[in-house]
Amino acid sequence: MELVLESEHLRTILGRYCRPLVVSAVREVVNEERRSILEGRRDAISSLEQIARSVKQTLEVRMAKSMKRLVNATGVVLHTNVGRAVLSESAVAAVTEAAAYYTNLEYDIEAGQRTSRQVHFDRLLRELTGAEASHVVNNNAGAVLLALNTLAEGKEVVVSRGELVEIGGSFRLPEVMAKSGALLVEVGTTNRTTIADYEKAVGEGTALLLKVHKSNFKMVGFVSEASLEELVALGKSKNVPVMEDLGSGALIDFSLFGLAGEPLVSERIAVGADIVTFSGDKLLGGPQAGVIVGKKTLVMRMRENPLSRALRIDKLTATALEATLLEMLDTSTVRERVPSVRMITEEEESVKRRAEALISRVKSSGDVLAFTIERSLSQIGGGALPGVGVPTWVIAVRSRILEDSSIERILRDRDIAVVARVEKGAVYLDLRTVLPQEERIVEEAINCVAEVARRKDRAAHKGTPG
Repeated sequence: MELVLESEHLRTILGRYCRPLVVSAVREVVNEERRSILEGRRDAISSLEQIARSVKQTLEVRMAKSMKRLVNATGVVLHTNVGRAVLSESAVAAVTEAAAYYTNLEYDIEAGQRTSRQVHFDRLLRELTGAEASHVVNNNAGAVLLALNTLAEGKEVVVSRGELVEIGGSFRLPEVMAKSGALLVEVGTTNRTTIADYEKAVGEGTALLLKVHKSNFKMVGFVSEASLEELVALGKSKNVPVMEDLGSGALIDFSLFGLAGEPLVSERIAVGADIVTFSGDKLLGGPQAGVIVGKKTLVMRMRENPLSRALRIDKLTATALEATLLEMLDTSTVRERVPSVRMITEEEESVKRRAEALISRVKSSGDVLAFTIERSLSQIGGGALPGVGVPTWVIAVRSRILEDSSIERILRDRDIAVVARVEKGAVYLDLRTVLPQEERIVEEAINCVAEVARRKDRAAHKGTPG
């Protein structure tokens, strides 16, 4: 170890990286050298120069960024695994500026004194939803946790059994409720719950009536549920507030683009919900955040809850959210300026034209790859609009030389990975979720696949007896 560390070959490395990190890398390389000799994979240990080269490679791997850019060609717009919503240009610019400089996050420039970071989007959320007040935390699960802890700690919350959902990462609503300190009272059955079920459950210990929008699944058949209107009427008669967790939460009417089924936050407030919670990085198209809107007296209680400090958003999230909300206010441009909204609402013929144009640009790969354009369905993802597929056209890539799994892997192994779907013996690329400026990356990745196929084809023919 000391011999390696003191060698001239490691001087540059020691000057670049901290010594403990270099020592750890040297130990890893030397141990591998020992194992190779003991297992008979080599006869002698490598030279100091070779070891130094291995140490450098090990350190480069360790120091490489784990978080990397990729191209989402899966057709799932709000894909949780790849970061959900892509921010608008205005949001990216705002975040870049906020990251590089100080901001008035909690500083009132005009008054010259401290203020709340909530002021930057409270007015915007009130205008967009019609609510009396708002509060934003780090994600929607946090919003639900804060609301339940504030309004019902140690008291009963009545909710339908059919709405006790499980969200991403195996987190279940009953478990979130338990952590809030609220006492869960289940009513009805999995498939049918009536307003009478809620009414029977309301007692002196009831603090909240909770409705959960089934945003990540759909029930069909012999099913029924109490409407929000019915719950609001019951809540008023019993003097019990009503809260609805919308999950995805839409601020614009997607039914205008043929995508019905997702309730508007403003509609739920108008119906009379006292508190509504939803996500910032789903149908809103912004950063990860949990948004709470509703009656001012209740929202102010949440702001004063010590949990708000633990769940608060940072300046980058606050900046991105404000910029996104500003985009939402301009209904004439939101479809073009917010990427997730544009992806969700892009007409299928537009996607088809883009696919045809891309195929024409990679036609030189046609000697080893076969391309077809096929009808398919894009998915909204992120638990939004369950069961609603958006008609689209996809590029199907097949090869007589490479298996579909090999094509998918080559696409994914690029410096900027291209993530696609594999189905029915083909690799499918859905340009709905590919930004226009990313199409060149997809082209290069396809050409790379073609080159690998050609090399494999040449090798196979070379090894074939004449």
